[in-house]
Amino acid sequence: MGTRLVGVDGVSFESLKWEEVLVGLGHEIRLCAAEVPADRPGGRLITAMHFLDPDARAVSSAAFDPAADADAVRREVDRQADALLPQLADWVEREAIDLLVVENAWAIPMHLPLGVALARLVGELRLPAIGHHHDYAWERDRFAFCGVPEVLESAFPPDLPNVRHVSISSLAAAELERRRGIHSVVIPNAYPFEIPPPGRDDYSRSLRSELGMGTHNLVVVQPTRVVPRKGIELAIELVQRLNDPRAHLLITSPAGDEGLEYLARLHVLADRLGVDLRYAAERFAHQRLQRGPQRTYAVTDAYLEADLISFPSLHEGFGNALVEAVYFAKPLVVNRYTVYEADIRPLGFRFVEISGAITDRTVTEVHQLIRDEQRRADDAAHNFAIGLRHLGFAMLRERLAAVLASV
Repeated sequence: MGTRLVGVDGVSFESLKWEEVLVGLGHEIRLCAAEVPADRPGGRLITAMHFLDPDARAVSSAAFDPAADADAVRREVDRQADALLPQLADWVEREAIDLLVVENAWAIPMHLPLGVALARLVGELRLPAIGHHHDYAWERDRFAFCGVPEVLESAFPPDLPNVRHVSISSLAAAELERRRGIHSVVIPNAYPFEIPPPGRDDYSRSLRSELGMGTHNLVVVQPTRVVPRKGIELAIELVQRLNDPRAHLLITSPAGDEGLEYLARLHVLADRLGVDLRYAAERFAHQRLQRGPQRTYAVTDAYLEADLISFPSLHEGFGNALVEAVYFAKPLVVNRYTVYEADIRPLGFRFVEISGAITDRTVTEVHQLIRDEQRRADDAAHNFAIGLRHLGFAMLRERLAAVLASV
C-alpha cells in the first residue's frame, strides 16, 4: 500500500521487488494505491491516496508553510483522514488482509492525511504492519519547518506495537532511533543479481534511433527523476567537459513531483553549454509497451544501451540507479552522497567518484574508462560479484523473512 505503486520512481521499483520476494516466500499479495500496475486488475484504486490529489496536496503543503493557520491545517488533515479511513478499512476487510506493508506513506510527509489514516487503521484494527521507509521528513530541507509537528510525531512514522519498521540505510535507521526512539531493520535496495542480466535485442537497439541518437554516439544516461537533489546540472557539466560532439545526455524519468522549474533550468543550462539534453520520460515506463509504430521502453532498455550512467545525486535514501548500473555492467559516475559514503563505498565497488564537482581528474577518468574496454569488463565483473553478495534477492529474502517473523 502506498500513494502509487507503479512508475519509474525508486519506491515503485522497490515495492515490486518486495512483492516478488514475498510471493516467493509463499504469501498472497493485494495492492491498494492511487496508481497500481495495469497488469494487476485486482488492485484497489483510491484516487484520494495520491500525493498529487488536490486536497491532500494543499493541506500537506500548508503544514510546512509558516504563514498557514495550524489549527485549520489540523482540522483539514483530520477531515481528509476520516474520509479515507472507511475506504481503507473496507479494502482490508474485503481482501482479508493479514498484514499491511506501507510503502513510504509513513516516511516522507507528502500526504499527511493518508499517513494519519493508515496509522489509525492499523491502530484501531490492531493489524500487523511493516513500514518500508525510503525518505524521512528530516532528509528534505522543505520539511524542516512544520506547523503541526504532532501530526509527524503520530504518523511519520507511527510508533505502535504492531508495526515493524524498515529503513533502507544505516544512517536513516540511526537517525530514526535518535529522533524518535524507534528501532528499524536495515534492508537496502536490492536487485535480482542471482539472475544474469538480459542482453541487448532489437527492441532495445531501436532506442537510439527512435530518440534521435546515433547508433555509434556516446549515450550518457541519467536514470532518475528530475528533482533538484539529483544534481543533474553536474551531469550536464560532465557531458560538456567531455568535449565529444557525439555525446547525448538522456533523462529517462519524469519531472513534476516537485514542480517543473528545475527541468526548465536544466534545459537553459544545457543550451548555454551546448549539451544535447534528451528529456524522454514520456517514452519510458516500468515495462515495454508498443502501440502502433511508437515504442515505450522499459528503463532497463536505457541501461542496456547506455555507454555511461550518471548518478551525481546530492542526497539519496540509498541509490536505485547505482544498484541497477552494477547489475547491467555499466560504468558509473557517482557523487559521494552521505549514504554512499556510509553503506555503499565500503563494499569496494569501482566507480568514478566525484565530491560535488566535476574536476579535470573526473573528465580524464571518464575518457580513460570509455576507451578501455578491458577495464570496463574487469570493473563490471568485480562490481557484479559485490552486488550479488550484498544487494541480491538472497539478502532481501533473508532480511524480509526475519521482519515477517518478528511481526
